Amino acid sequence: MAGRWIETWEPEDETFWREKGERVARRNLWFSVLSEHIGFSIWTLWSVMVLFMGPEYGIDPAGKFFLISTATLVGALVRVPYTFAVARFGGRNWTVFSAVSLLVPTLAAFWVMEPGTSYATFVAVAALTGIGGGNFASSMTNINAFFPLRKKGWALGLNAGGGNIGVPVVQLVGLLVIGTLGASHPRIVLGVYIPLIVLATVCAALYMDNLRPVKNDTGAALEGVRDPHTWIMSVLYIGTFGSFIGYSFAFGLVLQTQFGRTPLQAASLTFVGPLLGSLIRPVGGRLADRYGGARITLATFAAMAAATGVVIQASGNASLPVFLTGFTALFVLTGLGNGSTYKMIPGIFHAKALARGLDAEAAAAHGRRLSGAAMGLIGAVGALGGLAINLAFRQSFQATGTGTAAFWSFLAFYGVCFTLTWAVYLRRPAPVPTRAQLGYAEV
Repeated sequence: MAGRWIETWEPEDETFWREKGERVARRNLWFSVLSEHIGFSIWTLWSVMVLFMGPEYGIDPAGKFFLISTATLVGALVRVPYTFAVARFGGRNWTVFSAVSLLVPTLAAFWVMEPGTSYATFVAVAALTGIGGGNFASSMTNINAFFPLRKKGWALGLNAGGGNIGVPVVQLVGLLVIGTLGASHPRIVLGVYIPLIVLATVCAALYMDNLRPVKNDTGAALEGVRDPHTWIMSVLYIGTFGSFIGYSFAFGLVLQTQFGRTPLQAASLTFVGPLLGSLIRPVGGRLADRYGGARITLATFAAMAAATGVVIQASGNASLPVFLTGFTALFVLTGLGNGSTYKMIPGIFHAKALARGLDAEAAAAHGRRLSGAAMGLIGAVGALGGLAINLAFRQSFQATGTGTAAFWSFLAFYGVCFTLTWAVYLRRPAPVPTRAQLGYAEV
């Protein structure tokens, strides 16, 4: 995998971008989306597998929530090394490796997915699927380097949204299998993904590129860790992406456990929210490009709090139609927030560089350097929000038999995120580029 190295890459140079850069960047974006899409499907595989696990498996709802929590945790943790792997091995090379690695958890699940397998084995195999969550971090870091700042909101939103669609797609595959053959054939779902993993691997090898200028920068990583905005954005990303992935994992189990839905009934509803949340994510990035990421993020958290209030009311009244309406709205809003929060990251570091007196070219380079380092940490911390959601549901159902208490805790957290966004990025002067400096709307 020594070929396809690009020695010079200057996306902020408009002539370079117009004559060569945009075409190459878009090609890498599309095949990055394919690999990340499959990665998300494998990461969230156990949100589907648990729907196949009837009484003969001997696993109660709390045990199933723990299975999906295990996958969420591992997916969050591996995001940090995956971020730095892009610069160490090259974006194309690492995409090839990370894609083919998905065969390991898929084949392992194919081997063990039957009644009589020990619970510890299921936990271990669910943990393996977590590597699919790392594909997001390496993919976003890679694509971040390809695009100029003025295009990052759209590009990162599209990359992440296309990847996120892997969640509802694997759930649709599960629905198709359950609806046609019943809940006793989980291996068919796994068999569908084996050739898709091979396809993503081959496409990455043939059509993607490595960027020689992208290098790991220990100084940038340390500076990113020390910068308070990295941690502030991590909290906000817990509220957006953490909610998306946590709800995606848990939604089917909530429907089965609280509302008594059968596997087929749950599967027929589970995919809708993640699908809408994934499709809307590029819109969040585009809106952030135009109106400013902080403004879109603030409005999103306000709306998420309102939608959570609807879900709490429906949960208390056991009203499934209202519950589905509120939960679907939450998915859509998490998608918008995902796009706007990720747009904020490069803009913040770029603006801080401008505030230090760097010229436009140097500030753009500095922004790419620090945002690339920070994205891995922010993505990892954000994904841990999904773990928190799954554990909150597990505790709520164990203690009360419903998810209402968990939703109250989510409502409180969205209030914290709203306040933090307003206080840091809108109430007082914050590190945001101006229209004159960047040529488009502020962060």
